[in-house]
Amino acid sequence: MGCFVVVIVFREVHKAFGENKVLQGFSLDVNDGETIAIIGYSGSGKSVALKHIVGLLEPDSGEVEVDGELVHALDAAGLRALRSKIGYVFQFAALFDSMSVADNIALGLRRQGLSEREIGHRIEESLALVDLAGSEEKFPIELSGGMRKRVGIARAIALRPQYILYDEPTTGLDPVTRAMMDELMIRVREKLGVTGIAVTHDMKSAYAIADRIAMLYHGRVRQVGTVDEIQRSHDSVVRQFIEGRPEAAADAGATQASL
Repeated sequence: MGCFVVVIVFREVHKAFGENKVLQGFSLDVNDGETIAIIGYSGSGKSVALKHIVGLLEPDSGEVEVDGELVHALDAAGLRALRSKIGYVFQFAALFDSMSVADNIALGLRRQGLSEREIGHRIEESLALVDLAGSEEKFPIELSGGMRKRVGIARAIALRPQYILYDEPTTGLDPVTRAMMDELMIRVREKLGVTGIAVTHDMKSAYAIADRIAMLYHGRVRQVGTVDEIQRSHDSVVRQFIEGRPEAAADAGATQASL
């Protein structure tokens, strides 16, 4: 059996917003080089978990480690260093409408102090990888939803990160564009060797891109395993979710409303 190097650790993480207890003992190890999908109902805390990795949120209790460092204990310089090796792909791309595609991608690169020549090279390289070569001078309003998401990925990979975090990467896409997005995420992993975490409720996408899948339910991991293990799960909650059965959704919604 292979030896796995754990690079990201959630250890008994709790996070609440007022009376709403979102994470309630969330624990998960992420291995170097893998892509792990975190699945779960809307409002289950998937995106909240992601934000702890880059220090956008701090746990009420518990710990999040990246490369052996406690994220919430980092000072400003340490946090900048951490974020420099993490690419974050937001749900709706989060592009600046007043900036061209090239300028959107260049933002993070300029913060790193790279030369304009190197920035231009990175922009060209990252757009080619997401099949948007020649789109540098376009503006977000000129792009489809799928193209905007691909620019979001180009912006992330231009930083040459060790890790990429995807927040609902296929939400709002038609089936063909969704499949293209899945292929793109697989290509990024294969070409760049990055470790990836994708939060999603799209099981078709999770099956396509993930080495392992973790289901977040009632604030903690209900089950984690390979795609095959999740597909063969005997856990009734996991089965209801992956099969899209409405009684599970109703139960999860009632639970969220009561928190």
